[in-house]
Amino acid sequence: MSLIEIFDDIPDPRKGNAIRHELTEVLIIAVLAVLCGMQHFTEFEMFGLEQEKWLRKFLKLENGIPSHDTFGDVFAIIEPEAITSVFTEWAESMRKKITGEVIAIDGKTICASRDVPKNKKAVHVISAWSTKNRLILGEIAVEEKSNEIKAIPQLLEMLELSGCIVTIDAMGTQAKIAEKIIEKGADYVLPVKENQPQLHEDIRLYFEENDGFEDTAKTEEKAHGRIERRECIINKNIDWLDPEGKWTNLAGIAKLTSETIILSTGAVETSVQYLIFSGKDFTAMKVLSAKRSHWGVESMHWTLDISFREDECRVRANHAAKVFNVIRHFALNLLSLETSAKCGVASKRRRCAISQSYREKVVFS
Repeated sequence: MSLIEIFDDIPDPRKGNAIRHELTEVLIIAVLAVLCGMQHFTEFEMFGLEQEKWLRKFLKLENGIPSHDTFGDVFAIIEPEAITSVFTEWAESMRKKITGEVIAIDGKTICASRDVPKNKKAVHVISAWSTKNRLILGEIAVEEKSNEIKAIPQLLEMLELSGCIVTIDAMGTQAKIAEKIIEKGADYVLPVKENQPQLHEDIRLYFEENDGFEDTAKTEEKAHGRIERRECIINKNIDWLDPEGKWTNLAGIAKLTSETIILSTGAVETSVQYLIFSGKDFTAMKVLSAKRSHWGVESMHWTLDISFREDECRVRANHAAKVFNVIRHFALNLLSLETSAKCGVASKRRRCAISQSYREKVVFS
């Protein structure tokens, strides 16, 4: 599904004489500009003017290139839910269905979107990350992190999750969220911390007082000047844990112990985490692998911060910060889908900027 086709489905909130440039063309140029490293609306206009001849290969541009004010006005008034919906539809069309794939749900705050004089809080975005496809599948923007619990079920409802394993950080370990995951045909692996105090204490005491377990898995890796060892033990004999059936399809509990050795100093850091999971056939290695896959979503956040400089973006007017975030996600997914260039996202963006042929490969292949 092409970007032009998908953007045609977004309602244009502008009226009458305000529509000088087609909404689809404004959004297409924005995605392409971000793809090539542009950071704000004046650079969007600059990109359009410099690349106008190339853009006319597939855009009409009856009134030329939109001005930076036009980009700003469109981003401010377009409904975030509308562009988010078409993003999810497009991402699903690009995604390869992989049974057992881990879908990581995680939140990130766009720091510079906070507007102190207007008492406007920073935008917090909850994203779904496809760990095998390395694609952002969907997102919901909220005004603050505490709203994640209400927003996560809405995000799950938007996604095709059948046969997948969903992981979330501890804030998302809620009975209603677990129920929604099962309702969507997926399984869950969820960490249990102090926000579920009784459940956390019951699982902790169980592993402290019982030596027996059903399965164990260990991994060891050496990289970046450190050795990381992980051990996961699970037990599925848990009829005692949830007699009221609060946690839908609860199948087992796990204890994950991580040990990190810093080679330069010999310092050792140890952490213990407890988890619940729903898959009746899950092994300790499958639980450990699911949890490790979830950590991969942090690489996506790192890319947005470092390569796209997301946290420096001071676009704030009305809906603009939320819309800009979706545009960045379109660009990041396009770059992730292009695999012929063996380099990082930052290098791919520079290559898009200087090579029209490579840019066309990223956008149209």
